[in-house]
Amino acid sequence: MKFSTRIDTDMTAECLFDRVGDFEAFERTLIGRGASVKRIDPAQDPGITMGWKIGFDWRGRARRLLLVVSRFDRPEQIVMAGSSEALDIWLKLTFVALSRSRSRLIFETELKPRNMRARLMIQTAKLGKAQLDRRYARRIEEYVRSVTGEAA
Repeated sequence: MKFSTRIDTDMTAECLFDRVGDFEAFERTLIGRGASVKRIDPAQDPGITMGWKIGFDWRGRARRLLLVVSRFDRPEQIVMAGSSEALDIWLKLTFVALSRSRSRLIFETELKPRNMRARLMIQTAKLGKAQLDRRYARRIEEYVRSVTGEAA
């Protein structure tokens, strides 16, 4: 199952990349939402060596996700790959300069089931895909606006 959204901002692509690619802010956001976050590689420099073990509760069960940065091309793209017990997940963030002072973030997420239960969950979710697309776009926009300091 794939999700995608575009967000236009009034900042340069490099600045947008730096704000959205601030992994410490990403960690703080996850912790603020109740997740436990442990960095796999404690290096302070962002790049493909970074990764996290993320624990969170979803639908009454504890879940664990291993998420690693698989591509980090400043200022154009960040790709993260993750896996949990039930799903494989890929996040692809592409930064496009629209003009000297405007840019666009294309945020894509792909989920692939790893077992039959996850396959059934994905098939059921496809029935409400339009609502999920709207919620996904709203959440991603809220996150980007929070890290860039722009008003909605």
